[in-house]
Amino acid sequence: MPKSACMRILIAQYDVHVAKYVQARLQAEHFTADLACDGPEVQRLAVENEYDLLIIDGRLNGTDGLQVLRFIRVSKPLVPVIILSEQDAIEDRIRGLDAGADDYLTKPFSSAELSARIRALLRRVGRPNSQIMRVQDLEVDLRSRVVTRAGKRIDLSSREYVLLTYLLHNAGRVVTRSMIMEHVWTLAYDTSTNVVDVYINYLRSKIDKGFQRRLIRTIRGVGYQIERRTGDGEVEDCDDSET
Repeated sequence: MPKSACMRILIAQYDVHVAKYVQARLQAEHFTADLACDGPEVQRLAVENEYDLLIIDGRLNGTDGLQVLRFIRVSKPLVPVIILSEQDAIEDRIRGLDAGADDYLTKPFSSAELSARIRALLRRVGRPNSQIMRVQDLEVDLRSRVVTRAGKRIDLSSREYVLLTYLLHNAGRVVTRSMIMEHVWTLAYDTSTNVVDVYINYLRSKIDKGFQRRLIRTIRGVGYQIERRTGDGEVEDCDDSET
């Protein structure tokens, strides 16, 4: 495992005093620690940067921390996450772990215990695991966020990348517009907006344009589907007309 001086951690806490306390503790142990208190800012930082570990509060300014975690997990399924929360009921712990956390620590907490839990999770990072998602000749490296098709690199915006990885996590399944809106934008679906369709077409222009075989398909009246991952079997016939 790399030395702590090379390790970068994001601290997402609504309580600034707690956040700065944890940051000081981590910096004393030679970690690089970034702070964020606002849900959208946490999402942006977590998706756009390569963190070795995230510490997320169960609630953030104006946002449910677990909703933020679900958003992050779409494009960052491998990064270790500790929830640090005031909510200490068994039901709260279960919800946190089900949302994608690897560990759950309640406030008030021991800084020594938090450090020990961080070290334990970081030790697991060195274990081999799959960091590549593939569908046919499309490949996404989850650590470097590099997307290629037939060996050609494809540049995506942050939102396009999150949308693509969400489709890949559900490869072979049909996802509705409301599902995409909830997981990619963390918003309730508004029938008056066509933002999902717009971004699907952005992806199509980059992923499918110039290739004989289209990977992103429209299921009329339902939503969208990307082909099953390589090795999962043949794809069922469906309507692939553009929106």
